[in-house]
Amino acid sequence: VANVSHELKTPLASIKGFVETLKDGALEETDNARRFLGIIEKHANRLDNLINDLLNLSKIESRETPLELKKIELMPLMRKITANLEDRIREKNHLLDLRVEPEDLELVADEPLLDQALTNLLDNAIKYTPAGGRLSISAREGNGRIELAVTDTGIGIPEQDLPRIFERFYRVDKARSREMGGTGLGLAIVKHIMLVHGGEARVESRAGLGSTFTLSFPSKFV
Repeated sequence: VANVSHELKTPLASIKGFVETLKDGALEETDNARRFLGIIEKHANRLDNLINDLLNLSKIESRETPLELKKIELMPLMRKITANLEDRIREKNHLLDLRVEPEDLELVADEPLLDQALTNLLDNAIKYTPAGGRLSISAREGNGRIELAVTDTGIGIPEQDLPRIFERFYRVDKARSREMGGTGLGLAIVKHIMLVHGGEARVESRAGLGSTFTLSFPSKFV
């Protein structure tokens, strides 16, 4: 509750501050008024994203909605996810590689949840990889498991932060994460999506050298 309250108070304080400034006369200064309204809109969107992520995490954790398991062909799913983020990938001039072995590999899972987990990981990879970097999504089968991995050549994660990276609201760089629009809940959502599937999410990373996030599904989902 303390963490959530802190995350909500920050954008609310900004919204209230700029509303007061507008009421005190800045509303008559057209250029400033537009700029302040833009800032208010940014923080309102941040609140909206935060509340949506909180509701999603609560819903997944409570398991109030049964999993709708079905066979999913992984290559078409990956193509759909990357198409949804194509503009941002192109804007940063990232090179993207999709690999599935074998190419017709299928996974039994809840498709909207799997889509959300992969989208969260790819979204982070785009955010934290400088322009001109490389991204990849891969899937392979082995030892009775299917593993999906999202790899980037981004800024990486310091070793001391790795054990806590899937915690709610844990950020390696709080200011940078907020500036990029992160809610601090994306990886916690990924973790709980994997838990309800009986699998696990893990990460390998080195600061300055990029990261690989892996979703590992047990044999019953193969």
